[in-house]
Order: sequence, then C-alpha cells, then structure tokens
Amino acid sequence: MQSSEKSPLTIWAISDGRAGIEAQAVGLAEAVARQTAARVEIKRVGWTGRIGRLPWWLNWFPRRWLTPESDINGPWPDLWIAAGRATLPLSIRAKRWSGGKTFVVQIQDPRVPPHMFDLVIPPKHDRLSGDNILSITGSPHRVTSQRLASEYEKFKDQIDALPRPRVAVLLGGKSKAFDISVERAAQMAHEIQLPLEQEGGSLLMTFSRRTPEPARALLTARLRDLPGIIWDGEGPNPYFAFLAAADYILVSEDSTNMATEAASTGKPVFILKMEGQSLKFRLFHQELERQGAARPYGGAFHGWTYEPVDETGRAAAEVLRRMNDAAG
Repeated sequence: MQSSEKSPLTIWAISDGRAGIEAQAVGLAEAVARQTAARVEIKRVGWTGRIGRLPWWLNWFPRRWLTPESDINGPWPDLWIAAGRATLPLSIRAKRWSGGKTFVVQIQDPRVPPHMFDLVIPPKHDRLSGDNILSITGSPHRVTSQRLASEYEKFKDQIDALPRPRVAVLLGGKSKAFDISVERAAQMAHEIQLPLEQEGGSLLMTFSRRTPEPARALLTARLRDLPGIIWDGEGPNPYFAFLAAADYILVSEDSTNMATEAASTGKPVFILKMEGQSLKFRLFHQELERQGAARPYGGAFHGWTYEPVDETGRAAAEVLRRMNDAAG
C-alpha cells in the first residue's frame, strides 16, 4: 500500500449517485484529502436490468452487470470509500480484486457481516459495535467553513441586505418514518412566521425532493411575504449559502444529513417536529443535544454556543490511522 510520504493516496468515493448518499462518500474522501496528500475520484455505479435489486449474496459476478459508465476497473485505489446498498456487491470484493492493496471503508450500516470490510462507519443511532466499526454522530458530509464562505459569495447580493436574525429552514419530507401533511405544514408556517415577525428577522427556506407538493405550496404561500428567500428549486441551489448566512437553523426531524451539516456550523440548530416517529432519529437528536448542537424547536429562537460537530474529520483521521496500522 502506498503511504502519503511516497506519493498521494488514490481515493475512490463510490455511490449510486444519489445526492444524499454521494455526499457522504465524497465528504469523507475530501476530509481524508485535507489530512494527507490524496487524489479523489468520484465513481457512480449503475446496474443493468434488475440486477441492482438482488441481494448482495446473489450478485456473484457484479462487474459483469455494471453499466459502462460505472468504471469500476483497475488500477485499484489505495482507499475505497463507498456508501449505499448499490455498492455492497462491489465493496465486499474490492479487497480481493486489488490483491489486498485497497483499504475498504463502507459508510452506513451495510447489514452484512462487518468483517467483509476493513472499516464500517455507521451512525451511532444504528447501535453497531465491533473492532472494525467506527460509529459517528450523524453522517459524513462536505460542509467546511471554506465551502460555506465560497457559496455565500454566490448569493451575497441577495442575502446581505436581509434583516437579522436570519433563520434558515431546511425541510425534508416523506420517508418511512415521517411525513408532512397540509395540516402540519400550516402549523409549521405559524410556528415560523410568528417569532420571525416579532423579531423583525428574515427567512431562508429550502425544500428537499421529498417535500410533498401540497405542504411545499402551503408553506410558500403562508411565508412568502416575510423578508427573505424561499428557494423554488430553480437555478443555483442556495443551501450552503443559507447555512453560511443563518443566525439560527431549523431542520425537520427526518433528515440525518441536514441536521449533521447544520451542527457542523456551530450555530444554534432547532429540530422541527413532523408527523411520525422513529427511535433511531430520537437517539440521533439526543446525541446532537448531548453535544450541545441542537434542541427541539418550541416556537421561539434563542442563541447558545457549542463546539462545531466535526465527525467527518474525526472519521477521516481514524481511516488514516487504520490504514497506517494495516500497512505496518
């Protein structure tokens, strides 16, 4: 295995290309590259036909069924970082394909025996444990102070004149555990509008692809007269600029990624209640509360300070430590 002293590490960040999944693999890869000389390649895997729906143990010859654009071929990387179910048939064979050269990291709970990888990095709320498991709060991501600053510059002219406090509202949507009905959306609008009007602040709101259209339409209609920006999904995405500009951040309780990214800013994070419940998400939010980053939203804004949550950096350092140990 190459060491950072000889030449830069080659890192593959592998996913099926879905934004939330890819951001985890790329985020961890970039964090490693901030700690040692490295070159990151982003790989997006796709499966022909219905092969991708098979359990990993039935996909015996996975590279045969990949789309040509997947480009999973040698020379193999020093570090393989993968996220998502689509990558499992590849990740469990990467070590063998590389002749033992590649250090294989799988993000999230793979729901396969962890010994198939060099390191598994799940969220703490999945409650996994083992010698080759590094549990982190939330998920790896791509947020850094430098990225926030550069993204803010792109929207500076639209944001600079907005009154403070600026409140970023990051809304997810329908998932296995949660949903936003029109009724809940109306309650949310009231819970957001009242304190903003009282404090004379402004709104920075963005929706996810999972936000139900009726809820999105209602929230937009109820809140559009407030000073601020409600992103309609058209044009450049101001998500990171909103994180940079916000004094307070509201995050709907269905999203691990958005809450983890918000907590990395060091700004007060409020968890916005949806319909539904989930033990895993309750444990996740309790962990953010324990670290001082987040509190349940009670209809009013207030400030506090805490050390920004940098689990991505911690995971990257542990990856490098274990790679060095493996290299002897």
